[in-house]
Amino acid sequence: MSVYAEERRADRAADAEQRRIDAAAAETRRVERERAADERAARLAEQRRDDRARSREERAKRRAAWGAALTPGNAYRKGTLSLVTASALGSLPAQVLHFVSISPMLLPLPLAIEGAAWVMAAGVAYADERHLPGWVRWFLRLLVLAAAGFAASINYTYGLHLPGLSTTDRQAAGIGLAAVTLLGPVLFEIRQWVTTLSADTNSPEERARRRHDRLRRRQHRAIAQLADRFVSAAPFGQLDFETAFAHAWEIETGTDTPGMTPRLHERAARSAAALAHAQRAVIDPAPPRRRIATLFRRRPVALPTPTPNQYESAETYVNRSTADLGESAPAPITPAPAPAALPPAPGVSLVKPTDRAPVGAVAAESTRPRRATGRVPEAARSSRPNRTAEELLIEARKVTADWSDRELTAEGIRKAVHTSPAKARVLRDTLRAERAAAREASKKAAQAAGPGEAAA
Repeated sequence: MSVYAEERRADRAADAEQRRIDAAAAETRRVERERAADERAARLAEQRRDDRARSREERAKRRAAWGAALTPGNAYRKGTLSLVTASALGSLPAQVLHFVSISPMLLPLPLAIEGAAWVMAAGVAYADERHLPGWVRWFLRLLVLAAAGFAASINYTYGLHLPGLSTTDRQAAGIGLAAVTLLGPVLFEIRQWVTTLSADTNSPEERARRRHDRLRRRQHRAIAQLADRFVSAAPFGQLDFETAFAHAWEIETGTDTPGMTPRLHERAARSAAALAHAQRAVIDPAPPRRRIATLFRRRPVALPTPTPNQYESAETYVNRSTADLGESAPAPITPAPAPAALPPAPGVSLVKPTDRAPVGAVAAESTRPRRATGRVPEAARSSRPNRTAEELLIEARKVTADWSDRELTAEGIRKAVHTSPAKARVLRDTLRAERAAAREASKKAAQAAGPGEAAA
C-alpha cells in the first residue's frame, strides 16, 4: 500500500509539474502574441503617420505647383497661347466659308494663308533663339504681317456680306473678324519679344563691354577696320581683336598709348612748355635793373662810369630785402652793355664826379653839413643792416604798443618801422591775431575766476 501511495503521489506531482509547464508555455505564447500584436499595431500606426505626412507633402507640392503656375510669367505665356488659339479658331472658319462659297476647290487656301502667318511667326521665334541677324527677323515679320493682313481683309469682306443682319451689325462683324485675325499674330509676336528680352541673362559687365565695342568702332572706324583686317589675315583663333586693335593704333598714330594721336601729343607738348615757362616766370621774375638797363640802352644818354662797389651795393640791397621776407636772394644780373653801333652822344653826366677830397679834410674846412643836390646813386647809399622777420615783429610790437585797433593799419606800420607794404600787411595781421588771442585768454581767465573773485 505504501508503494501504491508513493506512486500516486509521484503521478500527481508529475501531473502538477506538467500543468505548471503547460501554463508557463501558454503564458509565454500569450505574451509573444500580445507583443506581436503591439508591434504590428505600432507599425500600422507609423505607416499611417507616414502616409498622412506623405499626403500632406503631396498636397503642399500640388499647391506650390498650382501657385507657381499662377505666377505672372506663366499666366502671361499660357494666357497668350489661349488668346492665340481663340484667334485662330475665330478667323479660320470665316476664311473657309468665304473660299468654299466661291468654289470647293479653294478649301486649302485659308489653311495655307493662316498657316503661313503662324509658320512665319514661329520662324521669328526660331531666329531669336539662334541669334540670327536682325534683317532675317524683320523679313519674317513682314511676311507674318502680309499673311495676317490678307486674312483680315478676307474676314472683313465676309463679315460685311453676312445675310440677315443690319448694316451696323455687318460692319461690326467685319471689324471683329478682321481684328481677331490680326490679334493672334500680334500677340504671339509681342509674347516672343517679351520672352527674348526677359531671357537676356547677360551680366552688366557684358552689356557694358558691348556698348564699349560699339562706341570704339564708331569713334575709331579706320583703326577698327584695320584691326579686323589683321584678325581676318591671321589664322583662326591666333590673334584676338584687342591685340590687333593695339597694333592698328600704333600703325595709324605712331604711338602705342591708347587714345594718343599726333595732334594730341603736339598739344600736350605745347601745354607742358607753356606751364614750364609760367613756372619759371613766377620763380625767377625779371629784376627792375634789367628794365632800367634796357631803358638806358634805348635812350642816347651818356651813362656814368660805374664805380667798383656799385653793383655790389645793389646786390647787398637785394639780399637785405629778401632776407627780411625770409626768401632766398636771386643771383645778381649783370646789365647788358651799351650797343657798339650807337656812339655815346655828348650830354651832361647824371652823377657828380667821384674825385673828392678826403672826408677828414672836407669836414675840417666845411662850416655847414653837406646836402645832396639830386638823387643819390645806389652806390653812394649806405647799406642798412638786414632785419629778420622776428626783428621786424619785435620792433613793430614796441612801436604799436599804445596804438588802438583802429590805428593798427598796414600803412601806419610801414611808416613806423620803415618796411615794405607786403611786410607791413604781414605784421598787421600778426599783431591783430596776437591782440585777439590776448583778449580771448583774459576772457577765459575771468570766466575761470568765478563770480566771487570777479566781484572782489
